[in-house]
Amino acid sequence: MTTLLYSHPACEEHDPGPLHPENPGRLKAIRQALDAPEFSPLLRREAPPAEPAQIARVHPESFVQEVLAAVPQQGERVLDADTIISPGSGEAALRAAGAVVAAVDAVMAGEADNAFCAVRPPGHHAEPSQAMGFCMFNNVAVGALQAREVHGCHRVAVVDFDVHHGNGTQAMFWDDPDLFYASTHQFPLYPGTGMAQERGVGNNIVNVPLPPDAGSAAFRDAMRHSIVPVLTNFQPDFLFISAGFDAHADDPLAGLNFVEEDYAWATEQLMALAESACGGRLVSVLEGGYDHHALARSVAAHVRTLMHL
Repeated sequence: MTTLLYSHPACEEHDPGPLHPENPGRLKAIRQALDAPEFSPLLRREAPPAEPAQIARVHPESFVQEVLAAVPQQGERVLDADTIISPGSGEAALRAAGAVVAAVDAVMAGEADNAFCAVRPPGHHAEPSQAMGFCMFNNVAVGALQAREVHGCHRVAVVDFDVHHGNGTQAMFWDDPDLFYASTHQFPLYPGTGMAQERGVGNNIVNVPLPPDAGSAAFRDAMRHSIVPVLTNFQPDFLFISAGFDAHADDPLAGLNFVEEDYAWATEQLMALAESACGGRLVSVLEGGYDHHALARSVAAHVRTLMHL
């Protein structure tokens, strides 16, 4: 099993400030974990910047230009209460989206079985015309449209196990029955969306809200009984994971009490589904995860599974 790792030093130059949970130390912790000898078989590539036109498949072109123009020459600028940008944020955001585009291209070309994009800023809260929740552009949605528009993958699915609901991805997929979005997330919690009755135009949205302290068994039950059967029926041509690790028991921003083994298990389930539905074509994209030690361990478990180690 060949796994690609996409990242770029520029993704550590996006700096929302020393007290912000979504800080460059997240990627440094991941980089150190994936530098362990067991990960030496990873194919490592630098993320290229996305072209604005690729991002404009999911965000209006005017919004893309507005966000890039807002990047300050010095200091910080606030896009929303949680989303703060610095001089390095523009390149970081372009390379975060570009990593997913490149990963899709590489997997479709048979250069690897799957890929993990270790990038920031994250993306799943970014709505079509609104940066929010630490997110500038919706990286996974940009990748989904790359798979469709360039490679002819008509039916594309995203499964999101971040502790927060991916309101942006849901909004972008809502009106298209051939785009599938499934999410497990803590509820109530930011951003307040993701109730079970939110199902999209063609029942193409599956939300499984979990109460605080839900734990491993509830997560696995949600995946096994609520998400995997519907996703199997959907039969995606390409599968993405919005891989947020902030449902971990050690994470400071929420309280679902997952452990590393849960992420490995969920990855196994989704890899098996991708294998049966679409020749194993799968790209995973980093979202949240704010305790650096827990994040590093969880990403290691996730990538180890992608590599079939």
